Amino acid sequence: MKQIADHVHKTIEKLDDLEVDVMIEAVKKADRIFLMGVGRSGLVSKAFAMRLVHLGLKAHVIGETTTPSITKNDLLIAVSGSGSTNSVVKAVEISKKVGTKVLAVTSYPNSDLGKLADHVVKIEGRTKLDASRDDLKRELTGYEQLTPLGTLFEDTVMIFFDGIIAKLMNELGTKETDMQHRHAKLEWFY
Repeated sequence: MKQIADHVHKTIEKLDDLEVDVMIEAVKKADRIFLMGVGRSGLVSKAFAMRLVHLGLKAHVIGETTTPSITKNDLLIAVSGSGSTNSVVKAVEISKKVGTKVLAVTSYPNSDLGKLADHVVKIEGRTKLDASRDDLKRELTGYEQLTPLGTLFEDTVMIFFDGIIAKLMNELGTKETDMQHRHAKLEWFY
């Protein structure tokens, strides 16, 4: 856990403040925020969408049955460590045709996703793409056990997104009690 936390801390130190500020402003200006990711990146995206709703913003997850049609006044936040996840790239291509602003969260700004996006936030982390490269180096560094199949990227993005929520709370003047009122009242009962 300490090694993972150390990685997250080092990655946070490398974040570009301008990229973060652009993301905050894009979220605040959008009519609605749509999120897209696959696998663990999708789970992190869903968690962020939930917190955006708690803030009082309109957020939707691409692929859910209740997701409305995206428009040019919306923002799509696409999360892919490799920046090459086919379904994410395709969703971005479709969104760009509509005129939607796209913000990519990826480890590879020069990937297909990064090149299509209007804005990119680079989050370093070992991704599935990295997992397929240089097996000997991976075994020697111990990364394989520390972050199987790209866990560092998703862990770091989750913490990054929580930081974005904290900053948005401050900028929007939202209190935790406001968020509590928007929190789900109907959950699974056991």
